Amino acid sequence: MSNVYDNILGLIGHTPMVKLNTVTKDIPATVYAKLESYNPGHSTKDRIALHIIENAEKKGLLKEDSVVVETTSGNTGFSIAMVCIIKGYKCILAVSDKTKPEKISYLKALGATVYICPANVAADDPRSYYEVAKRIASETPNSVYINQYFNELNIDAHYQTTGPEIWEQTEGKVTHLFACTGTGGTLSGSGKFLKEKNPDIKIIGVDADGSILKTYHETGEIHKEDVHPYQIEGMGKNLIPAALLFDKIDEFVRVNDEMSAYRTREIALKEAIMGGYTTGAVTQALIQYSQSHELTKDDMIVLIFPDHGSRYITKVYSDKWMAEQGFVNNCVHNYDEVFKTEFIK
Repeated sequence: MSNVYDNILGLIGHTPMVKLNTVTKDIPATVYAKLESYNPGHSTKDRIALHIIENAEKKGLLKEDSVVVETTSGNTGFSIAMVCIIKGYKCILAVSDKTKPEKISYLKALGATVYICPANVAADDPRSYYEVAKRIASETPNSVYINQYFNELNIDAHYQTTGPEIWEQTEGKVTHLFACTGTGGTLSGSGKFLKEKNPDIKIIGVDADGSILKTYHETGEIHKEDVHPYQIEGMGKNLIPAALLFDKIDEFVRVNDEMSAYRTREIALKEAIMGGYTTGAVTQALIQYSQSHELTKDDMIVLIFPDHGSRYITKVYSDKWMAEQGFVNNCVHNYDEVFKTEFIK
């Protein structure tokens, strides 16, 4: 039978690419978006969740009634919880308090136990979601800590799947790859594969204003003064993940909350793609990059759109939330008028 699977995990990977026609019309290159929301868990994190858990099974680390523990800003948690349901494992997740309530409800709906931790504390603070997850894993019998930030299998999942898919889908014509960097696995694994195929392909990381990754890539040093709170979830870091291969990245582009928010809403309005906040961030990075780099009609650019906008309805797609951030009044494109609702009395 065609297009029939034993369970939902069979749908992971082989996501489509779609040409962007309007948002990037002023860029001479051909631009494609790889829609990772077509994974069953609606994000690119499905790939690493399945790969890491199945690897642990092969090593005999996961057994009946095992517990899978992880740190997550949301998407990895959804993916792990989904895989655990099918595999029969319990799931415990530590999330930051930047995570919106609907995401937490989603995690609980998938059977996960959730610990909410303060976002604006140092990575080594015992209250941080990194340290809480490690503590829970150490205290929980028969548990496995996924540890996506420092797990080389995070890179390997994308080296084996995402990179080859992009190469095949573009028939080897890709010249630039842009992806947001959180753990770094998506960009590192995909970039490693593509660089092996063609060293001239430019691998561009997207960092958040408030994160240390761009400066670290350029100087090899951590600049604590770069760190400040920001709103984009799952992008940027206040630590250096081992899953981020800096030698595979040609350049970082840093984007801020406000322009990334506008761009996310613009993509929905003009391309009919409901992407997450990082969808806007990666597109904004390309636009900034194009202003300082010469791109031509012969260039073929791939942007990885990591997840679906349904998880951000009360955040970047919310007029109220945008106004609370001060974004609507400062919207240079004035797209906010389109989102206003008229009540008939």
